[in-house]
Amino acid sequence: MVAVYPFRALRPVRERAAQVAAVPYDVVDTAEARALAADNPLSFLHVSRPEIDLPDEVGIYSDAVYEKARENFQRLIAQCPLITEDEPSLYIYRLRMGHHVQTGIAACFSIDEYDADLIRKHEKTRRDKEDDRTRHILALRAQTGPVFLVYRPHERLDELVHNATASVPLYDFTAPDDVQHTMWRAPVAAPIVEAFREVPALYIADGHHRAASASRARVALREQNPHHVGDEEYNRFLAVAFPADQVQILAYNRIVRDLGNRTPGEFLNEVARRFHLTTDATPAPPARGEWRMFLDGRWYGLVLKDEFKPQASDPVANLDVSLLQENLLDPILGIKDVRTDKRIDFVGGARGTAELERLVREGKAAVAFSLYPTTVDDLLRVSDAGGIMPPKSTWFEPKLRDGLLIHRI
Repeated sequence: MVAVYPFRALRPVRERAAQVAAVPYDVVDTAEARALAADNPLSFLHVSRPEIDLPDEVGIYSDAVYEKARENFQRLIAQCPLITEDEPSLYIYRLRMGHHVQTGIAACFSIDEYDADLIRKHEKTRRDKEDDRTRHILALRAQTGPVFLVYRPHERLDELVHNATASVPLYDFTAPDDVQHTMWRAPVAAPIVEAFREVPALYIADGHHRAASASRARVALREQNPHHVGDEEYNRFLAVAFPADQVQILAYNRIVRDLGNRTPGEFLNEVARRFHLTTDATPAPPARGEWRMFLDGRWYGLVLKDEFKPQASDPVANLDVSLLQENLLDPILGIKDVRTDKRIDFVGGARGTAELERLVREGKAAVAFSLYPTTVDDLLRVSDAGGIMPPKSTWFEPKLRDGLLIHRI
């Protein structure tokens, strides 16, 4: 049983939505955010990444950054303008990227259910990133970017979502990355709320730090409120929930900056002890249990030898990202913790294998690994077992946009 709450969204007027909408704060660095927001004072990146409006020497976690976020938020409310919905509502949010279409329900969800793991997680969070978004939420008294949730397909919800899209949309625009964003306000919220009570669980697909930060902000606000009763807006977090059979996961590839004082030939010899190697392979692996490696201007195919495959049916140990870590990145390259080791970096699926080649050819990496995407079934299976996926296991595409729906707390 899942609790779903309509909310009075703060949102841009229709004709300004495309200007306001911004990629999630954590998929761009400061330089990329500054370039994307250039010449667009309405871009929500001025709120989600406010350091772009401050001198370079200002630290991204300094007090001035959160003060700038608050200042830019108030300016956007006045100048855009942002309007507040007349009554609590639910929203239908459709993303179209090429031939791929996914349609979800934007709403508020229970932080109590998140804290109790009824909203299931598959990823560990970093304290510094939690600190950042918690301060951001408290500075604005608002959640400005939705968490991306999935649920197992539900026929009644599919029907309600389909019916809600028969009306004129609130927004319908194509972003610079060619993703079309269409949003409707559900004409009646109650049937959707009722249908969600039949959904046994929700799963965080993307946005673990946003959800964790909403929970931490709730603790702070509850402590400040001597009249706390439990139904305040800060007890809920903003999210969009999609049926699992509609979402897509792209590969989350790896690059490593050096070979650990080995020559390419020495490195290949060590890899060959654990993997069957083929030369002149295609850049993208065609199936699970296969990897591609770009080294010294050439693509190699990798298949793990049987004696190194895990015997247990552990859903985490059998992930391709886990097998690569346990059989190559750690024992051969000495990368034990991908969360902290500066020698490794990650390239999200939309950038493709050409980006891997570029980074190696330009000397920014010594070797690159192309992976077969983790599946949604993998995510559900690991989450149901209470497991944690290795960092950077999933890259969901297309991305939700910040700034279209804001939850004030």
